[in-house]
Amino acid sequence: MALDPRLLSVLACPEDKGPLYYLGDADGLYNPRLHRRYLIRDGIPVMLIDEAVAVDDAEHQNIMTRVSSEGLEPTFAA
Repeated sequence: MALDPRLLSVLACPEDKGPLYYLGDADGLYNPRLHRRYLIRDGIPVMLIDEAVAVDDAEHQNIMTRVSSEGLEPTFAA
């Protein structure tokens, strides 16, 4: 189940308050500035800094390639 577009339009990183990329429920929300991914459990984004997953440089490149190739938009315009 995809997240509601209204919810996505207001989601921001809890640390830097910037926009995120929604990669789908299985892959979560991604902050490219901090190389951090926030998981989605049972359709609910887990927006806790302590539970975010750190992303290494190689995975960051893969995610940003996906963002570009799929035309994914950030949750809001910064």
